[in-house]
Amino acid sequence: MKVIIASDHGGVNIREEIKKLLDEMNIEYEDIGCDCGTSVDYPDYALPAAERVAKGEFDRGILICGTGIGMSIAANKVKGIRCALVHDVFSAKATREHNDSNMLAMGERVIGPGLAREIVKTWLTTEYVGGRHANRLEKISKYEETHL
Repeated sequence: MKVIIASDHGGVNIREEIKKLLDEMNIEYEDIGCDCGTSVDYPDYALPAAERVAKGEFDRGILICGTGIGMSIAANKVKGIRCALVHDVFSAKATREHNDSNMLAMGERVIGPGLAREIVKTWLTTEYVGGRHANRLEKISKYEETHL
């Protein structure tokens, strides 16, 4: 598995914690920033990461900002992206099993590093179950084909 990870200024600390987790899990990743504590614009990081996941360069992407909201909104503008905003372990599991999410967004101002690690580990190790959920994802894909 190959993962791309990005944050704005509001997610730098948890991004560093998640990189340690990815190293521990022996998961290949690319960190595309940001590397500062001063204000930056989250679309400048979310959109390139989402585009690279959509192109197939990465299997999954992880985005972190203050709340996770801005990053998830931006990423979901990219065709083929299913970015889930998650702040609990149950949702991390459900979004993989039911929605086959390919990107995860979290908010550093909402959760701490320990919970962020649990969320990411669950999200990375949970498989999509398909079945009745496949029809729903197909409807989304068809909509994207005709409207985006």
